[in-house]
Amino acid sequence: MAIAFKPLTSHFGAEVTGADIARDLNDVAFGEIRAAFDEYSVLIFPNQPMDDAQQIAFSERFGILEGTRALNPGSGTAFARQSNLDIKTGEAIPADDRRMFYQKANMLWHADSTFKAVPSLCSVLSAREIPPVGGATEFASTRAAYDELTDDEKSAFEELTIEHDFVYSRGTVGFTMSDDEAEMFPAVRHALVRTNGGNGRRSLMIGAHAKSVVGWPEGKGRALLDDLLARATGSDKIYRHDWRDHDVVVWDNQAVLHRATPYDAENHRRLMQRTTISSGIPAVPA
Repeated sequence: MAIAFKPLTSHFGAEVTGADIARDLNDVAFGEIRAAFDEYSVLIFPNQPMDDAQQIAFSERFGILEGTRALNPGSGTAFARQSNLDIKTGEAIPADDRRMFYQKANMLWHADSTFKAVPSLCSVLSAREIPPVGGATEFASTRAAYDELTDDEKSAFEELTIEHDFVYSRGTVGFTMSDDEAEMFPAVRHALVRTNGGNGRRSLMIGAHAKSVVGWPEGKGRALLDDLLARATGSDKIYRHDWRDHDVVVWDNQAVLHRATPYDAENHRRLMQRTTISSGIPAVPA
């Protein structure tokens, strides 16, 4: 069967059929997928059951994997777990556990790893166990948001640098880190306008981790970042993915924001395994 791509919105997202990404994916087939990734930013692969080793192997086709840091339930592995299940026992994590509170910030619009000096290229998320209702993931295109800027805005934003801060973004949902934890996540700076290495198209590096505009008064910078986020994530600009068993989704952290949505974590199990691939390119302005 030939690989086929079905667009999901007018400006980003596609469902992919005809490819077994967990097994026997040859270079030609992956080349088609890689080109579609640059074109569509979000790729949905239905009915692709995979184990951890298969997910790592597929993810490494895109590049070098990031490690997972101490606060995520998948710490010390190649995976960031989005789950209410204890990694050691497999039992449900209590609702008042700090590990569940930490995950609340996933419901903010963000791109993975913009708080790192070398931001990510993409993420791969596989649905291992899903609740019967709830838990959708929503996506919005920061490439489309850039395209909609006026010429004057594009020119002005070219010069702006944004500070991204993981401690700040987690703090917006009331999650407090110890001094030792906070030291693991120093703030970093990135250009507001980012160029996609695959196709040269431009996007806005915004989202929950974007704390301030360097050199601007705090209030003025915050107003701009909030305005850009609101413009990028209008209700008519979102693709909402309702997960099915064994879905795999790949998204371009250079070109889209995403956020989790609630589910009944006290009564239903959920296990999502995410691998994140480094861009290998610092985004600090010269």
